[in-house]
Amino acid sequence: MALLSLENVAVAYDNHFILENFNLQLEKGQLLSLLGPSGCGKTTTLRLIAGFLNAEQGKFMFAGKDYTKVPVDKRNFGFVFQSYALFPHMTVYDNVAFGLRLRKLKEADVKKRVTRMLEIVSLEGFEKRLPGALSGGQRQRVAIARALVIEPDLLLFDEPLSNLDANLRVNMRVEIRRIQQELGITTVYVSHDQEECFSISDQVAVMNKGKIEQLDHPTAIFKYPASEYVARFIGFGNFISFEGRKDEGADIELSRGALQFRAAKRADGAGNQGLTGAIRPDDLQLYGSMPDLDVEGNTLTGTVQVSTYLGRSYQYQVQTELGVFTVNQEMNDPFRQGEEVTVYFPKEKLVLVP
Repeated sequence: MALLSLENVAVAYDNHFILENFNLQLEKGQLLSLLGPSGCGKTTTLRLIAGFLNAEQGKFMFAGKDYTKVPVDKRNFGFVFQSYALFPHMTVYDNVAFGLRLRKLKEADVKKRVTRMLEIVSLEGFEKRLPGALSGGQRQRVAIARALVIEPDLLLFDEPLSNLDANLRVNMRVEIRRIQQELGITTVYVSHDQEECFSISDQVAVMNKGKIEQLDHPTAIFKYPASEYVARFIGFGNFISFEGRKDEGADIELSRGALQFRAAKRADGAGNQGLTGAIRPDDLQLYGSMPDLDVEGNTLTGTVQVSTYLGRSYQYQVQTELGVFTVNQEMNDPFRQGEEVTVYFPKEKLVLVP
């Protein structure tokens, strides 16, 4: 049985429903990320779970108990805010100890647990510092330690890395995953960054307008988006609308006028749906002339409109009879604007989405 379950939940602001007939389940010990753009309902879902918002309809079950009406101070949940929300006049030690002292633990127990938690987040020796004397990453680790020291039943993160620079975000997401796995704590994590979510999660829920478009393992979503919305959100920047399709052994044969394409059937055995083909810019291949490939179709001729140097690779905007396609490709001798090229669509990388 799931540890956490939202059942047909509805949440509204000013009579406008953000979530409606919303369902979600999470197993004990897993890290689930809610992923999506601003306004998709991910933070609303997190605040509902935390108890900061009340459901208009539906039920919130946790550990077999009805938490729908349980007030926030009666839920033993840890919450890590985007802004850290540390007390600036308190030392690192006192910030972490705050929740324990509210629970009126003996000071000897407070010291033992705070010391242990500062070790877990690698902040030994920082006990007497004030938040203003810490870096952004250190402040975030204090916030995590404060949420964890109360030994919560559930840990909640609301875009915790958005205020950090790119390199620090990568380091901190590794730390968050390490701590979560070391303690085995069930976690709900909110972010708009797909790379961040995919790197730390057991499950990812991609949200759109208050609904979950796809809930699956990160690798499954990355390879097989369940809808065009999910495909676009996670980086499938090229799309072709086909007119016909039929199964052909291990492939799906696709047609658009006189053009013929093939897409490989999914490795997991699930059926491909839809007549829209999606492919990432990194998965397209660009050639200066018709390539010597053992394929039937899956190529388009075109003209380079724009060439952009990305550092490790070049990005090309290629105009074809089916529209403009974006191609990322590493090469020593880049194509020039106006040059005629052939775009190859590997069938293993061409995914069909509804």
